[in-house]
Amino acid sequence: MIPSSVFLTAPRYVLGEIEEDHTAIVGLPERIAELRILPKADFWGWGEIRRTEKDIAAMAVESGAATLRAAAVDPASIDALVLCSTEFPEGTGSHGLLVQTVMSGLGLEGVDFIGVTLNSCANLLAGIQVADAMVASGRYRRVLVVTSDRVADESARMEKFALFSDGAASCVVAADQGGFELVSCAAAHNIQDLDWSSEISSELSRKVNERLMKSAGMKLEDVSGLMHANIFKPILVLKEMQAGFAADQLYTDNIARTGHCFAADPLINLVDRTAAGHVRDGCCYLLASSVPGSRIGVLLRKVPEQP
Repeated sequence: MIPSSVFLTAPRYVLGEIEEDHTAIVGLPERIAELRILPKADFWGWGEIRRTEKDIAAMAVESGAATLRAAAVDPASIDALVLCSTEFPEGTGSHGLLVQTVMSGLGLEGVDFIGVTLNSCANLLAGIQVADAMVASGRYRRVLVVTSDRVADESARMEKFALFSDGAASCVVAADQGGFELVSCAAAHNIQDLDWSSEISSELSRKVNERLMKSAGMKLEDVSGLMHANIFKPILVLKEMQAGFAADQLYTDNIARTGHCFAADPLINLVDRTAAGHVRDGCCYLLASSVPGSRIGVLLRKVPEQP
């Protein structure tokens, strides 16, 4: 049966177990000079980073298990897994073992699985789009979406736009009512700018906003909060305000607290803003992530908890 609505529930995340100040990054002064960045931590929002000695499978299992517990669902009731990562292990020969490790660790047996990687730090939102379509089609009732990433080369933990932390995030996308109604998804791309040397595009963000707001019959100011990527603060604020958002729709606290956890940031910010009391029943929130040449957005509406 095709569901009338699709819901995103039980978002959870885990961070690398080693917490360090950004000044502990290996070769940081040399990296700052190489990238020609003004060394002003407060200006950029440099704060803490989180490292892990675990592999991405272990973090995926930890986060996914937390989501299953929070959703109060038996792993046997999950119909499919969407597993996302910016960089799966090298060589296709190792991919099967990765999936086996994650699915076994989560207690998922005989379910479908899909891997998502080419959307870079928008992988999670691409995975949620896929899960939304799977459930909306009526072929699947509950899909677990998990993203997991870690920095492979410590000397590259700083990039020209962010300080990277290791972490994972997850949620269930389902026909069951609870958590957030998944109102709409939208994406915009410019394939000429997909190279990593290109800048993040505010124009693509505006296109995504227009598509989402039109489909929902809303205006951008009706969005109570943007759950964005935790890139350097001035870059984030500039790009999102150019896209039409107001300063009070942004949440920049996690830029210094967690750093940029690859694709996991929008869910991390959703979890933390909910815990802080910023998320209210009946209000709409936008998960969004931009990479050069691409923007993906997922519009959610908070539904009241069932009595």
